[in-house]
Amino acid sequence: MQPCCNNTIKPMNYLFRFTTVFGIAILLFTASATAVTFVFVSIPPQKQLVERVGGVRVQVDTLVAGNRDPHTFEPTPSQLSKLSQAQLYLYVGMPFERSLLTRIQSTNARLKMIDHKAGIILRKQDAMLELEHHTTHAHHPGSLDPHVWTTPSQMKHMAATARDALTTIDPAGKADFDHNFKALAQELDILDANIRQTLQQAKVSRFMVFHPSWGYFADQYGLTQIAIEYEGKEPGAKTVTRIINLAKQQQIKTIFVQPQFSRRAAENVAQSVGARILVMDDLAPDMIGNLKLIATSLANNP
Repeated sequence: MQPCCNNTIKPMNYLFRFTTVFGIAILLFTASATAVTFVFVSIPPQKQLVERVGGVRVQVDTLVAGNRDPHTFEPTPSQLSKLSQAQLYLYVGMPFERSLLTRIQSTNARLKMIDHKAGIILRKQDAMLELEHHTTHAHHPGSLDPHVWTTPSQMKHMAATARDALTTIDPAGKADFDHNFKALAQELDILDANIRQTLQQAKVSRFMVFHPSWGYFADQYGLTQIAIEYEGKEPGAKTVTRIINLAKQQQIKTIFVQPQFSRRAAENVAQSVGARILVMDDLAPDMIGNLKLIATSLANNP
């Protein structure tokens, strides 16, 4: 006679299934009970900051992908549609934002728009050597440098701005936002100290880039940024000749380029002076890890 084991196993199976389903229901209820703020930012480094501060309480979308030039970017209709449903937009000072802010105000009156660089002292954009006009000047004298996310200290400031903006929209998440911000701020302080030590030990003093997006980084750590172009405009032949002479004089061995721009002028200079080309992306999604990598690249490739 077969032992009647099924009668004892089935209740256990039912209990297991009930417990599993009940547990999933609790998780789903908890997730739905947590307010999620829909946030838009302009560039990938902002996304990292907002996600680190907001945690599970935010959903963040980026307008400009890392491989696009934010100076010439135009949002697509689908992006504008999604933006019209957002609760918060953190803008950072890119040229395309000027017309965008006016357009979205009429489509989403409840959208809270915050200047993500608010409180940061802006530097003047580095000038491009314009020998075609027999002078050294920027294309737009006095224009301000928008690349404020390129130092740990300013990233910390922007993280605090994100924390305050999220708290305004989601007061119930204040404790989470504060906790996340403190952890991120400590990480950025450590990063700042490590970058300073790396550059000082290597005695780095200057570097050449294609697009002048590292001015704040240079100022923060006592470096000189030498740029080949300005505002995405390729330099003329006379300017390239002057840059080549300057690179030889400064004994430049490495020219850093951004993946969003043409390398033609940078490669021309590099070939003329025997320098190498390395990528240094100011729009990297992981800007925290990227800044550490940049300091090492500068130290190892003077």
